[in-house]
Amino acid sequence: MSNTHTIIPQSITPSFSGHQTFPFRYTWLKKGIDAVTKDSNIFSSENASVTLGVGKNMVSSIRHWCRVSRLIEEGKGQSDQLKMQLNEQGSLYHRGQFAPTQLGRAIFDENGFDPYLDDPATLWLIHWQIATNTNQATAWYWAFNILRGNQFTPPIFARKVYEWARQQKQSMRPVSDNTLRRDVNCFIRTYCQSRYSDSVVEETFDCPLVELNLIAELPDSEGYEFQRGDKETLPIEVVAWAIDTFWKNHIFWGESLTFSDLMYAPASPGRVFRLDEDTMTNYLENLAELTDGALQYDETTGLKQLYRHRTLDRMKLLERYYG
Repeated sequence: MSNTHTIIPQSITPSFSGHQTFPFRYTWLKKGIDAVTKDSNIFSSENASVTLGVGKNMVSSIRHWCRVSRLIEEGKGQSDQLKMQLNEQGSLYHRGQFAPTQLGRAIFDENGFDPYLDDPATLWLIHWQIATNTNQATAWYWAFNILRGNQFTPPIFARKVYEWARQQKQSMRPVSDNTLRRDVNCFIRTYCQSRYSDSVVEETFDCPLVELNLIAELPDSEGYEFQRGDKETLPIEVVAWAIDTFWKNHIFWGESLTFSDLMYAPASPGRVFRLDEDTMTNYLENLAELTDGALQYDETTGLKQLYRHRTLDRMKLLERYYG
C-alpha cells in the first residue's frame, strides 16, 4: 500500500469579529465554562454580566473565546424541526445553548487538569485550538498556517489575510478596514504585551498566550516577528496530542505522515507551534517511547516518516502529563 495520504479540503467561512477587540484574560475561560455548566442559557441571559462579573461586551468576548478555543459548543439540532440535542446527562438543550466540550471539562472542571492556567502546557493546548480554527479565528489561522515568512506589519497582514479569505470564499461579505484593523490588533495583543498606557485598566491586562513568546515586536519598527525554534515549555505529550489531532482532522487515509507535512502543512504541529526542524525531529524520535510504539518515527529508508501502528487515546496522553 502506498504511504501517501490525502488532505481533506475544508469548507471555509471566514470571520474577523466576535472578540469585541478583547484578547481573553486568565479567568475568562474558566468563568465561561463554569457558567455554561450551571446554566446552558447563560450567554443569552439578562443576568450574564452579573454572573460573569464583566460588562456586556466582555460577556460576548468570553463566549467568543470559549467557542474559538473549542472548550464549549453550541447545541446542534437532532432535526430541523426540534433543533435540540441530548447532552451527556440526557437532558435536552436547544440551539443557542452551550455545554463544555470534552477538553473543556477535562481542563476546567473542579478536579480538572489545570483550571487556573498554571501550567504552560495548557496554554499550548489553547493556542493550538485557536490557531487551527479556520472559521472563528481566521486571522489567527492565517498567521500561523498560511503566512509566508517570519515577519509582518499590521497593514500588510490585514490586506493579505483579507485577500486570502476572499479567495477561499468569493461570496464572503465585504469587511471594512476598521473591522480588519481591530481584528489584527486583537491578534497581536493575544501574543504580545499590550502597548496601552493611558487606556482603561481592563484593556492593559495581557492575554495568557503572551507567556508562550511566539511573537515579538521588532525594535525600532512597526513590525513583528514569529519566534521559531525550541519551545522549552511545550511538552511532548501536547505535541503528540496535536499530531494525532492533525492526523484525524486532515488525513483521509494512510498510516504514515511525512516529516515535511508535520513541519509545514497548514494546521500542522510544526507551523502552529513554530518549531524548527531539529526541535521537531527531537520530539518525533521520542514518540515511540511515549506512546508505547503506537507512533514511531523512521528515517532508515531515506524517507523521513512517522508511522501509526495503532490508534491513540488523546485524553490519556494529557492524563499522563497532568497526572
